[in-house]
Amino acid sequence: MYIWFFVCVLGVIAVMPVHFLSVEHLKLQDRYGEEKGTSIGKIFGVVSGWGFFLFWFGIWISPQARFAVPILLNLSIVIPSIDFSIPLLHLIIFAPFFIVGALFGIKGVKEATLQTAETHRPEKIVTTGVYSTVRHPQYFGGLLAHVGISFLFSALFSLVSTALMVLIIYIISWKEEKELSREFGREYEVYKKEVPMLMPRFISKKKTRVK
Repeated sequence: MYIWFFVCVLGVIAVMPVHFLSVEHLKLQDRYGEEKGTSIGKIFGVVSGWGFFLFWFGIWISPQARFAVPILLNLSIVIPSIDFSIPLLHLIIFAPFFIVGALFGIKGVKEATLQTAETHRPEKIVTTGVYSTVRHPQYFGGLLAHVGISFLFSALFSLVSTALMVLIIYIISWKEEKELSREFGREYEVYKKEVPMLMPRFISKKKTRVK
């Protein structure tokens, strides 16, 4: 009954190696030449990016055990046309998680550019705007949205999988940063020291000068 949930979880994990290849820009250029290597990296980026999103989306909507927080149980939003109800408390929890997550994600894409988000190939290090508070705003936003949507759908397995998604996002972020350090060197290392990886810091810190 729950096979699609586990297929989607395995799909997210299976996409990770493709994502790793997509960020190895220098290795791909050394192996295939600058133009061909860049094109191959972009293809890997699009495939892994959309694959990761679709499987993650599948985790949220796949058939699975449901739960309800034992508060305000008698208050629900009912959608008769699709035989679906949302406990009011779940809706209240969903809203801030999803809205804040969406804001971080949208701002992250806007400031880094859509092309960079799709291909995982930045032309420069972005350190302003939302990137001045967290190094991976899109991933942070995605994790917040994951928690919110899990409550919206009362999806127990999805909510429980949050720890796994945090681990996966951390590994992906670590890999991306390893390659960014190779490409941008000291500039990115200084940025890493000033801005946290996945937990935003809203109080500005004195910037270290790049030498």
